Amino acid sequence: MNNYYLKNKIVLITGAGKGIGFDLAKKLNENNVYSYCIVKSKEDLKKFKKLKNCFSKKGDICKISDIKKIFKLAKKNKHNINCLVNNAGQRQRIKFKYLSEEKLRDIFEVNFFAQFNCIKEFIKNFKGKESGSIVNIGSIVGQVGFKELLGYASTKMALMGLNRCLALEFAKKNIRSNIINPGFIKTSYFNKFKRKKKLYNWTLNNIPLGRWGETREISELICFLLSDKSSYINGENINIDGGWLSS
Repeated sequence: MNNYYLKNKIVLITGAGKGIGFDLAKKLNENNVYSYCIVKSKEDLKKFKKLKNCFSKKGDICKISDIKKIFKLAKKNKHNINCLVNNAGQRQRIKFKYLSEEKLRDIFEVNFFAQFNCIKEFIKNFKGKESGSIVNIGSIVGQVGFKELLGYASTKMALMGLNRCLALEFAKKNIRSNIINPGFIKTSYFNKFKRKKKLYNWTLNNIPLGRWGETREISELICFLLSDKSSYINGENINIDGGWLSS
């Protein structure tokens, strides 16, 4: 990735402490791009000590006050955040008969309403000096459905609808919005999943490329969508799944 294409970009990343979010933060740091990262724990914060271009804060994205704090920090540093990566989320397997309304609301709170509030704050603080880009992280689960993932799938479907409406409403303000739907990616749950040999082999047999994706493959796509190289891409639903949905 050439940082020329991300020149003048200031990026906010939610769920930056692990997996795709942390890989993206490292990639931006390597290319001298400033990022503001919301992480979940103090342990996650420690990872950012050597990333000189990353400004990290422990926070709960379900709290609007914590979202506002990261924008205040950027303002203090005289940075105008013009890119948002909605990466935070939770994935839980729950059979329908055990899924209560309360639990479903909890999943929506993290996977949809928190993203919605981040976008609201982003739009509110957007200065318009540079083009803006929102990248939402969805999932192939939101398109095909999986057993025991009703809550997760529903939130990702809702996020797809939100993304398309944002793309239409804010195009004239020079803000693009796209959604990436990863398939099976080697994040924190990969090793746990791999121990279930039958299930793991089933995934490999159903992925035409015959492997799980790497987090760097997702973060590189995100960087492209944040950059002005993708200036005519707006409102898109982009699958990155090794061909899973095509098989």
